[in-house]
Amino acid sequence: MPASFDYYKTFYFVAKYKNFTRAANILLSSQPSVTRSMQNLESELGCRLFIRSHHGIALTPEGELLYRYVAPACERILRGEEELGLALGLHGGTVRVGATETALHCLLLDQLMLFQQEYPDVKIRISNGTTFNVLTDLKEGRIDMAVVPTPFQIEKPFAVTKLRPVRTILVGGPRFQSLCGQDNTLNDLKQYPLAGLSSATMAHRFYENFFASHGLTLQYDIELASADLLLPVVIHNLGLAFLPEELAAQALEQKQVFSIPLAEKIPVRHICLVRHPGQPLGAASRRLSEMLVSLSCDFRNTAAGSSSPDNPESAG
Repeated sequence: MPASFDYYKTFYFVAKYKNFTRAANILLSSQPSVTRSMQNLESELGCRLFIRSHHGIALTPEGELLYRYVAPACERILRGEEELGLALGLHGGTVRVGATETALHCLLLDQLMLFQQEYPDVKIRISNGTTFNVLTDLKEGRIDMAVVPTPFQIEKPFAVTKLRPVRTILVGGPRFQSLCGQDNTLNDLKQYPLAGLSSATMAHRFYENFFASHGLTLQYDIELASADLLLPVVIHNLGLAFLPEELAAQALEQKQVFSIPLAEKIPVRHICLVRHPGQPLGAASRRLSEMLVSLSCDFRNTAAGSSSPDNPESAG
């Protein structure tokens, strides 16, 4: 029986990028699924297509021969799909995306603005909530994709793609400006009012684990339900708070708040795209997914060229 086009399409992206993980991201699939497809294709064709080593992968002579025929065919088919999508789906249609406040402010709003500029006829429906609520909407089919920050847990077959890192800083209002010139530790924060999100949020779990890793217990004096309220609380001198650097940037520039140095290194979080690989997407949703995955590749390439690349945590 001839191998399916899906196998050849997967082969095309793996051979093009010499990377199973990158091919999986582009295909909105998982690395094990891509590996399994290539093993099945090799079995059906009766030859090895890739040489795998700790240095990466390379095409065998048989793989090179196959790629010369598969590449132009796949590129024409993919171009045809793109043109058809533009004709049918991207002059209308609807994108349904769920996101937390952090994901919206630190990444998604800018990307949705660019998407809307390119495809003004597409309707964008945004479902905003906690990580748990957004992922529940995804599991129950109310949205096409979720954009949420780590940490979170999602079971298979949902696929997770890290889009970009989010760095967190400790900030305080003018009342706490004197702390900027001190050597502060997590243990020192017990002397000051600390604001954060409620225990129902994954952000609370993230900081709870951060404190616990240093033998401390997290205890907020001001517990909020919305991340949008954290910055106003800090600006009004009511307490210190951990905030994504992007969210505090304007207030820092205007000296409404100040970055407070901390001896302990705050772990890096990541904003991730989560979706079900087996769930078909409309042309508009598929295009938005591709834009977000492309953003992931851009950040990865930037990190690879940096002299001090991140060592991000697992999405979990």
